Amino acid sequence: MIVSSSVNPASFRDPSGFVFHHQHRVYRQINSAGKSDFEQLMTSGLYEALVTDDLILSHEDAAIELAPQPDAWKIIQPQQLNFISHPYEWSFSQLKDAALLTLEIQNRALEFGMTLKDASAYNIQFQNGSPVFIDTLSFQNHSDGAPWGAYRQFCQHFLAPLALMSTCDIRLSRMLQLYIDGIPLDIASKLLPFRAKLRPSLAMHIILHARSQRTHQGAPLTNAQKKRTLSTRSFLALLDNLKGAVERLKWQLGGTEWHDYYDRNNNYGAAGLSIKDALIEQIVSTIKPDSVWDLGANVGRYSQTAAKHANTVVAWDIDPTCVESNYLHCRNKGLTRILPLFLDLTNPSPRLGWSNAERASLIDRGPVDLVLALGLIHHLAISNNVPLLMIAEFLANICRHLIIEFVPKHDLQVIKLLATRDDVFAQYHPIGFESAFTPYFDWTGKTKIQGTERTIYAMVRK
Repeated sequence: MIVSSSVNPASFRDPSGFVFHHQHRVYRQINSAGKSDFEQLMTSGLYEALVTDDLILSHEDAAIELAPQPDAWKIIQPQQLNFISHPYEWSFSQLKDAALLTLEIQNRALEFGMTLKDASAYNIQFQNGSPVFIDTLSFQNHSDGAPWGAYRQFCQHFLAPLALMSTCDIRLSRMLQLYIDGIPLDIASKLLPFRAKLRPSLAMHIILHARSQRTHQGAPLTNAQKKRTLSTRSFLALLDNLKGAVERLKWQLGGTEWHDYYDRNNNYGAAGLSIKDALIEQIVSTIKPDSVWDLGANVGRYSQTAAKHANTVVAWDIDPTCVESNYLHCRNKGLTRILPLFLDLTNPSPRLGWSNAERASLIDRGPVDLVLALGLIHHLAISNNVPLLMIAEFLANICRHLIIEFVPKHDLQVIKLLATRDDVFAQYHPIGFESAFTPYFDWTGKTKIQGTERTIYAMVRK
């Protein structure tokens, strides 16, 4: 047994096995309890079919000596992910695509005599621009007539949040951060607007489902309930109905503050943008980063620039329309190196779950080679009163290289921010900015954008 391996803190719920890390690589230990189902997955043809269609992460066998805990039957090394994201960071279409993938995999599993024992959104990650299933141990033998044990979990993790985002308010996706085991159906039932409750699929899978949960909560199963069966035909009909319910849910883009920034709301003009584009391209190509976080990415203009020279670019933004537009654009154009995600930088994803370790925070998932912070700092310092020194310290914690844009007070965007409040930001000026960043970074370049008052700094962490 190799003690230098560490068990992933998010992987403890399944007695069949768990994920662990060894020498910066991810492995999965399969325990004796998971042997039968895993062998069926591998010999039935299901695994091969899913891998062929890029629906599940592939894996290869690894040395049993790597096992960090006893009772190991097999060790596998999955295809390594570029980045781990959480469902409460996804856009509407990302969650929708993940839901449809889960249903597709359950459909495929039935063809091979298997089923998903859980339907957690955390079983999905985004790799090369598309959702992919990552939990090899979620498959088990399906007994004819057995109900789908993951039905409620699917409704809580996927259907309920999508319905709330679509029919009520897109910002209700943040409830997934509070309820990491899925949004309770009784709460979803209360929040859904009346017109949504009239939809047959939502009424059945959320309203009536919640009512059934309340009726039978804590009560032992009756003999009649124990004898209830779900034929394969009925199972497939259930999956088809869920698929239709998900597909019919739409969200109309637009109406948010920053969705049209580059078209109507920026402070550069065509010439200034062209100069900035060329400058960012030149700096990134010199750094040659493997991993990039674009903070305040908007619709991904500079994420696309970074992706020409990096393996993975995570495009973070607080505007749900921007994240959705960016994801749809990347999906439609095949831009596989960019992962758009939602982030409120003043309240970033924290550590969540059991022992405050089950879901990693934003900082836990860094540092990265390069952070882009373009058109961002005035929103943090002016709109949210974050001192420049604290911004510098935070950025030094998450990156090795930094490209940051300083926007002075006489810039039109800052003038707008200060129009309805007192200017209490005495240190917010170029000298104050440089003084705040000097303890943490050396800068390798400083360029004022022609035709604007803005300056781009290229920095490297000390």
